[in-house]
Amino acid sequence: MKNNEEKNKRRAFLKSLAGLTAGIMLPVGGAISSRVKGGRTRYFERDRLGELLPKRKFGSTGEAVTMLGLGGAHIARMPEKEAQKTIEAALEGGIRFFDNAESYGSGVGEQRYGRFLTPQYRDIVYIQSKSTARDGKAAQSHLEGTLKRMKTDYLDLWLIHAVSSPPDVDGRIERGVLETVRKAQESGKVRHIGFSGHSDFNAHLRMLESTDALQACQMPVNVFDPNYKSFINNVMPKLVEKKMAPLAMKTLANGGFFGGTSHFQHGDNPKIVPNALSIQEALYFSWSLPISVLISGADNAEMIKEKIELARSFRAYDESQRQKLVEKVADYNGRLVEFYKV
Repeated sequence: MKNNEEKNKRRAFLKSLAGLTAGIMLPVGGAISSRVKGGRTRYFERDRLGELLPKRKFGSTGEAVTMLGLGGAHIARMPEKEAQKTIEAALEGGIRFFDNAESYGSGVGEQRYGRFLTPQYRDIVYIQSKSTARDGKAAQSHLEGTLKRMKTDYLDLWLIHAVSSPPDVDGRIERGVLETVRKAQESGKVRHIGFSGHSDFNAHLRMLESTDALQACQMPVNVFDPNYKSFINNVMPKLVEKKMAPLAMKTLANGGFFGGTSHFQHGDNPKIVPNALSIQEALYFSWSLPISVLISGADNAEMIKEKIELARSFRAYDESQRQKLVEKVADYNGRLVEFYKV
């Protein structure tokens, strides 16, 4: 009985999202180019580097970002030459959204953007970074360090990073983190502000209850999530209601879809990919929800190129297709697949 109730809840919510994804995707504007692929003529916006990936609305800001973004955590972990190659492959492939955080490699990820991204491409890219600070003074210090490492005068988006529980949210607000983030936006050092987390959807709900000042929220969005302590079911409706930009991370569960039970690692546990789903099916599921951008961690340049091709060929799944994929993976162990949730 309980399983049937949960299944009905998942089905009702996924059905309620019908039409929202189409509404967040933008028609091509500005300078355009076209090419035939799969028997269809597809149109792409261009800038001085070439064709961009399709764009999506960024909440209520009036701006748009490319549907795929490059994650900074992996940039911090890979050899420097491969990091440069990966950043350049992302740019060449039409990605214009670049994620980072002061905590990635103790600033190494941001330093690499400062070397290989901002000196030549700051005018055409949207850059976000994040702070794990627990008080306002530390947050201000993190921001100053971030701007210095990335060699830029401003961030497009700055996130209160890795909120883990309602008490964690309350404590950061009480100790001035939110106030510091808002002042940074007022000063022009940050254009948009938001928050992120992957541990507990209740932390996200507490943040959304506590303030209307934020424009974006980063969280896990993957095909297994509706089955286990779900951010999609519990947080996504609030973001849609508030017209905030949802940023999708952990779309392959940060290794959890490949049998891993720790960040960045594959492992020997039952594997959703390839045993139940393909990478294409997993990513198309996430892109079929009303997310502004899918932030992808890539181990190397070839991996981000694969994601770029999937973005270019993307066709949205309807409610029935999404539901079938969710049910297909429902019997996997949530504590193993999404090991980062509490």
